[in-house]
Amino acid sequence: MLEYLSSLIIQFIETTGYWGIFLLMTLESALIPIPSEITMPFSGFLVSRGELSFPIVVLSGAIGNLAGSLIAYGLGFYLEEHFILKLIDKYGKFVLLSKDEYLKGVHWFQKYGNSIAFFSRLLPAVRTFISLPAGLSEMNIWKFSIYTLLGSFIWSLFLTYIGFTLGKNWHSLEPYYRKFEYGLVALFILAVLFYLNHKLKIVKFKS
Repeated sequence: MLEYLSSLIIQFIETTGYWGIFLLMTLESALIPIPSEITMPFSGFLVSRGELSFPIVVLSGAIGNLAGSLIAYGLGFYLEEHFILKLIDKYGKFVLLSKDEYLKGVHWFQKYGNSIAFFSRLLPAVRTFISLPAGLSEMNIWKFSIYTLLGSFIWSLFLTYIGFTLGKNWHSLEPYYRKFEYGLVALFILAVLFYLNHKLKIVKFKS
């Protein structure tokens, strides 16, 4: 199934170029299970062949992620939580989103605050559904957009660069990516701890 999906994504990007990258990354952030781990590295491979421009590929991916995240943010903002949970129960299996994952996102957002909108963009899986609790919490949309765009830009840059470096062997990324995933999680935890420590120092200073 994954090979078939990869083949469709590759053909789509080859046919549509930057607009295809934008659309695929929009769909990914709008809770449609289209892996950026295929979209962006293959786009980087096309850059290595001189068919696409590196900066425009990265921007297309980042802006696409922002567009899709705003769609998911809107769902969280305008819909009641019980209705969202009903939708997840009914259709979650089709977009690979479970109630537990959603509730985990809500918990992370309540625990770590607005900064999670940035850090989550650097984490696999979490990055695709964090926009729902952000909308539900009515996070300031401008802050949400800035954090999301910055995090998505780093993510798109990273994956595009790997695809560009690997060249025709871009598809060999997956096993290495899974190992790197643990590093990303560790980096995220360290960043959160640093942020919380900084906040606690400010609170102590004020008191």
